[in-house]
Amino acid sequence: MNLSQIELLRILQETNFSLSLAAEKMHIVQSAVSRQLQLFEAEIGSPLFERHGKKLIAMTPLGLRILDEVNVINQAKNNIQTLAADYLDSSHGVLHIATTHTQAKYFLPKPILRFREKYPGVRIYMDEASPEQLINKLHTGKADIAICTEKVADDAYLAVKPCYEWHHTAIVPKNHPLAEDDVTLERLASFPILTYSFGFTGRSNIEKAFEKSNSELDIILSAADTDVIKTYVRLGLGVGIIAGMAVDKTLDSDLVARDLSHLIPSSKTKIAYLKNNYLPLYGQHFIEELIFAAQKMQF
Repeated sequence: MNLSQIELLRILQETNFSLSLAAEKMHIVQSAVSRQLQLFEAEIGSPLFERHGKKLIAMTPLGLRILDEVNVINQAKNNIQTLAADYLDSSHGVLHIATTHTQAKYFLPKPILRFREKYPGVRIYMDEASPEQLINKLHTGKADIAICTEKVADDAYLAVKPCYEWHHTAIVPKNHPLAEDDVTLERLASFPILTYSFGFTGRSNIEKAFEKSNSELDIILSAADTDVIKTYVRLGLGVGIIAGMAVDKTLDSDLVARDLSHLIPSSKTKIAYLKNNYLPLYGQHFIEELIFAAQKMQF
């Protein structure tokens, strides 16, 4: 077997077992792809793909097991390339960040600005997505670092660093009943709730708090974007529960913010990256910048 044959297995999985797309990605003709796969399977002594006629439809159990090793080899290849580039010039490169809307808008601007002052030669690409999508981007090499609150701590393949702790806040129009007097979960439960989509920005802690108090949570609108929640709170649809950091005293002066730190457990934003992924020097410094910014900010 050779590296091209090993690479072929990974590309076939990425292209949903399409021989034509694999050939296109490898810049060879389709017949050459078929031939390389035949040679690989002949050397292994067993089929690596299930077939329907000439069409590949799935990987065999052996193929899936071998693919695990192929991914390790591919990671090592990528690490070698990154390590060499970092050794030759650690001040230039590309940093792919995957994060949620809340982190991108309310936490990341200051640390990114400070990072750019130190590393003007590093281009930053930012993708906003759900926590599940962020994790997938790390595993598929589409992101170097992920920053979010949910899910990443559950993945054994990720190195996870705590970044900062924050609390939720309720927002209502100034004439709303919750704008005055004590706020309890029971009072909150008596109103329609607008908050984050499942899996976003501490949603799990909101649900746990209401379940523990035996209060029914009536979520009539959920969104990944805090600004969307604010928009519908202003329209009078209900009470918004958002991240405290997302309240802007100037832009949100028409709303009343009520602290919920005594009712809903704090949430922790985390920094994650693949354990086996070599982060260039500027990537390591970016993580340091995030942690430094978190220490200076109060949420």
